Amino acid sequence: MSKSPGHRKWPDHRVDEQRLEHRIQVAVNGELVADSNDVIRVEEDGSPVRYYFPRWDVKMDMLEPTDTTTECPFKGMAHYFALNVNGESLRDVVWTYEEPYEEHDALRDRVAFWHEKIDGIDIREVI
Repeated sequence: MSKSPGHRKWPDHRVDEQRLEHRIQVAVNGELVADSNDVIRVEEDGSPVRYYFPRWDVKMDMLEPTDTTTECPFKGMAHYFALNVNGESLRDVVWTYEEPYEEHDALRDRVAFWHEKIDGIDIREVI
């Protein structure tokens, strides 16, 4: 596991992880896709808040890997999925860091949803 080049180059850039102690759900067009009480909330400078769900609490059969990748200098290489819901394939709206940098290893085996990319996605707290 390697150290993040982004944190070395920009030490003031903030990427804060917080393990939530309550239930979070993701629904897309009314269909439940994820439901967990083991979510990591990530606040990063310049980015919307993200929620990382453990794969075992996500309907992974609704996800199909795509060939899209992006490099985050702080977290690592992101690999994307299409989300298949209600007969529609929503390309590259879910991602994972399969081998995150050391500072963000807690994100390993988790997925996040790009909620502002599509209409109809609802990430909500269940209290």
